[in-house]
Amino acid sequence: MSVDSNWLIQQFHQMFERHSDDEVWVARAPGRVNLIGEHTDYSGGFVLPVALEHDVAIAFRVRTDRTVRLYSCDYREMTQFCLDEIRPSADATWSNYFRGVAWVLSNYEGQGEREHGDNDEGEGASKDWYEWVSTGLERHLELCGLDGVISGNVPIGAGLSSSAAFEVASAIALLVAAGMDTGVLDSFEPECGLKVRLGIALACQQGENLFVGVNCGIMDQIASCMGLADHAVYLDCRSLEHKPVRLGLERAQMAIVVYDTGVRRGLVDSEYNRRRDETEIGVKIIAHALQRKDIYSLRDIDLVTFEALREVLPAKVASRCEHVLRENLRVQHGVAALMRGDLLAFGDLMWESHESLKDLYEVSCPELDMAVEIARDIPGVLGARMTGAGFGGCTVNLVHQESLSELIDALPSSPMRPGALQPQAFVINVADGAGAEGPKK
Repeated sequence: MSVDSNWLIQQFHQMFERHSDDEVWVARAPGRVNLIGEHTDYSGGFVLPVALEHDVAIAFRVRTDRTVRLYSCDYREMTQFCLDEIRPSADATWSNYFRGVAWVLSNYEGQGEREHGDNDEGEGASKDWYEWVSTGLERHLELCGLDGVISGNVPIGAGLSSSAAFEVASAIALLVAAGMDTGVLDSFEPECGLKVRLGIALACQQGENLFVGVNCGIMDQIASCMGLADHAVYLDCRSLEHKPVRLGLERAQMAIVVYDTGVRRGLVDSEYNRRRDETEIGVKIIAHALQRKDIYSLRDIDLVTFEALREVLPAKVASRCEHVLRENLRVQHGVAALMRGDLLAFGDLMWESHESLKDLYEVSCPELDMAVEIARDIPGVLGARMTGAGFGGCTVNLVHQESLSELIDALPSSPMRPGALQPQAFVINVADGAGAEGPKK
């Protein structure tokens, strides 16, 4: 379920002094779970995420100056900064995701245009996000200060993209404060609302890449912006072309269960950036071997070409590249399966994906593997796999509704290693993307 707006506004009024003309908005953005297509986004590949009803919400009030004051209900911490001098915080590090988005939106000139090849997402990410965002504004983009109270129920560090949800909610709060028409934000019309949402996603990705220092791909932010209830988002991370794909879960009496192992990893400090580096090394070696200058990412290489050249690659690099190439094919086959209503075939692809992530990409862990094997032994589970960056976090399971209790009861409910959190399994609701509510007094 999503964060309760009325409760959050109450928290706001407890933290900040009331004004006679108080108008408090709520910006919110969902987390996401990726059904299939893991570690493909930063190679310009294909992904298939869904937006969750679990979200991050910000109750905020516009200020007349350039000061931003933020309070996190989850960290119980206040921080503030000036929009004229945005720097990372060493104390309230959670606020760096908000600061990073504000920094990008404040320094838009030249941010949108890059040379082809400077960025793994390719042509799509070189487009001018500022032009798209500004279509929702009646004037030149100039950020305003705000007071904000933040809360989220997307499990942090679980691979459900709490950081992207926070970034997107931050962008919406900042843009509404700057004068964006919320009718545009609520629109999914191709020539206006979708362009704005795509611009927001790109700006948030840049904030995480350039300000926070995490080399994430674009999937998380786009899923948070573009999600639709009962649909997955089929995204080409190179061109940024995307389309909704109906899941049909209710008709098939199926459900999606997320199992949070309670094992956490710090994304900046994990092996995530190393895996990205290894795939980039593979691309460079293959491009050099073929003497081709038009190869920028693994999307420019087919499986036949890779197999012919895998002997020139270091063994680990070859394994990483093989996973990405085969995972891209699994996403395409998975979309085709959903479009013909074949959830059994889709589930088989989920099992294959987990084996590849475990053996070729080596981003699983014993707890994730255990959860997948437990799911495999339950007849009503059609597919299960780890989801997210890995090294901990969650599995995603496609299961018959009549087998929900059996699956949830079978999964461990006590911490499985020292320092781990309490594991939890929950049925997710597939939700719409980000938006704004208000104002309320």
